[in-house]
Amino acid sequence: MKYMLLIWNRPGFTEELTERERTALFGEVDEIMKELTESGELVGGQALADPSQTRTVRLAGGHPEVVDGPFMESKEQFAGYLTVDCDRPQRAAEIAARWPDVRFGGALEVRPIMDEAGTEM
Repeated sequence: MKYMLLIWNRPGFTEELTERERTALFGEVDEIMKELTESGELVGGQALADPSQTRTVRLAGGHPEVVDGPFMESKEQFAGYLTVDCDRPQRAAEIAARWPDVRFGGALEVRPIMDEAGTEM
């Protein structure tokens, strides 16, 4: 089954790290990505641009309205995602638990992806 691992973290947290800490953090990410590629579990993933470049569309006055920014009631912002193909949900959670952003106050949300055939999981 495929799982989307949604990466949430505080915008700018990497700028608070020393160069050595940043290098270690990105090295860990590279290591996990290499492992997932070799195991065949990695389907894809991307980091997202800074939240200041976000546009949100919401219904306002009965019409879609586009506003700048995510403006959510949260200290964390959606920063990127991974899509993995795992035999069991526990494996997807294990991968998420290893993601280094978690140690720096971020979170990873593990969501099953619905089958293209419909809403059944």
